[in-house]
Amino acid sequence: MSQRLEADLVPHERQSWLPMTAIGLGQMIMSFNVASLPVAMGGMIKSFNVPPTTIATGIVAYSMLVAGFVMLGAKLIQRFGVVKIFRLAIIGFCISQTLMTFSPNATIMITAQFLCGASAAVIVPSLVALIAENYHGKQQATAIGALGSARAAAGVLAFVIGGVLGTYIGWRPAFGILVVASAAVYFLSFKLKSVPGRAEVKIDIPSVILAAGSIILLSFGFNNLNAWGLILATSNAPFSLLGMSPALVMLIFGAGLGKAFFTWTARITRNGGTPLLPLEIIASPQERAAVYCMFVVVALEAALNFSVPLYIQIVQGNTPLATAIAMMPFNLTVFFAAMLIIRFYDRFTPRQIGQGSFVLCAVALMWLSWVVRNDWSAVPVLFGLVVFGIGQGALVTLLFNVLVTSSPKELAGDVGSLRGTTNNLAAAVGTSVAGAMMVGLLSVLVLGNLAAHPILPPDALPQLDLSSINFVGNDRLQDFLISTGAPADQVAAALEINTDGRLRALKFGLMIMAALSLIALLPAARLPGLRKGEDIPAEPFGGARDGRSNTARIQQTGV
Repeated sequence: MSQRLEADLVPHERQSWLPMTAIGLGQMIMSFNVASLPVAMGGMIKSFNVPPTTIATGIVAYSMLVAGFVMLGAKLIQRFGVVKIFRLAIIGFCISQTLMTFSPNATIMITAQFLCGASAAVIVPSLVALIAENYHGKQQATAIGALGSARAAAGVLAFVIGGVLGTYIGWRPAFGILVVASAAVYFLSFKLKSVPGRAEVKIDIPSVILAAGSIILLSFGFNNLNAWGLILATSNAPFSLLGMSPALVMLIFGAGLGKAFFTWTARITRNGGTPLLPLEIIASPQERAAVYCMFVVVALEAALNFSVPLYIQIVQGNTPLATAIAMMPFNLTVFFAAMLIIRFYDRFTPRQIGQGSFVLCAVALMWLSWVVRNDWSAVPVLFGLVVFGIGQGALVTLLFNVLVTSSPKELAGDVGSLRGTTNNLAAAVGTSVAGAMMVGLLSVLVLGNLAAHPILPPDALPQLDLSSINFVGNDRLQDFLISTGAPADQVAAALEINTDGRLRALKFGLMIMAALSLIALLPAARLPGLRKGEDIPAEPFGGARDGRSNTARIQQTGV
């Protein structure tokens, strides 16, 4: 019998839930920060006088830093001790939120998100490692579920608090709250079980460079697809390589560095070294399928969380509070689905839950693309958001549980880093692609309608120049068109075209997201096919690592 199985069969004394308060609040401050950015989008655009895509850059900056350096963060907590490094990261997070609250321009705002992302790159793996050290057995399973619920709860609070404060006071106080909250996490951290670091843990610098370089290039590439060109370089591109877009070049080189990272990691493992990311945590097809599915569902969530506030605040000109109200059904549903899905683990396999959840997401997105109009409070739209929230919330908790329960305790920090890398790279890609897709679709639709409109003569097209307009409200667009000297009838026609183009761009974007949900059924089909009661308690959803089937292990151990 393995040491891990023996340890898991020993009854554990029930621990206080006070340490979980620090762990859960640590998750919430990170999620609150990310969720607050779309809500604050309208206020930031006015404060900094920048387009929506610049605010998206702040979101991408945070996600890029977390994804790029979270594996390094996992090794730091193993080398120097999880509690000590966790506290230092919380201090860095507090400083970043102070900078965010008082940022005078967009450059400082993006810098604050970079620092916040660097801090979160350590916090993310710390949370999983802290749960593994402080809780065992059923308490550990409950703690894992609570961590997923904390993420969803932070999203709800960010939309409510950010919406109210953004409407009546301003966008800055929402981030000021995080300064206080991070200070609370720091003091609560003294209730955590202190575990010494392991001096034998080595940090492989080449792996850090390869992983971070790959993720940064991929993030920058996706974030600039629209501005620099998908294939051929545009006039806005800083450079071109044989006429190719820098965004495409970055994506190609980023993918190459990613391949080099896994090749190097395999070599380090064969030579008996300490890899930056132990490949055994993604050794089985089931674990890799969980990672693929997690990437898709988080990217979909990021795309929706960027697209809807973009449309409500910028296109329709509504307040942050209106955004919060419109997104509340989705966020509440994610919160409850993340908590309640564990009740179905005894009845359905992870494969069945995963496939069913992706079908729900696809149906909800197709429904939204059909029923969405200019009023997000319509009952059919709210129904679509609720259905999507059920699928998304169920998947987040399920996939995290698959990864955590399939790896030994000593690799908990590495599982956390894998989760952080996947989630934040997916968030960066989802936000970037959503922005590029919406603007790109808008440009194509508007230019096509302009050319076909009977009121607008061909010589009026260069004068109106709508191709240079990003997602904007009609008031701002009207002021721009009047400044060009265009006649009133042409201005009215252009506004009508732009209004129709924005709505159609959103509809097409939702359909593309629905197609991605259906494609995710392929990896979901490789999730574990055993119900919780059919597997050993120590690894309810994970595959065996010694080459034997779970059934064989159950028969041998008698569990």
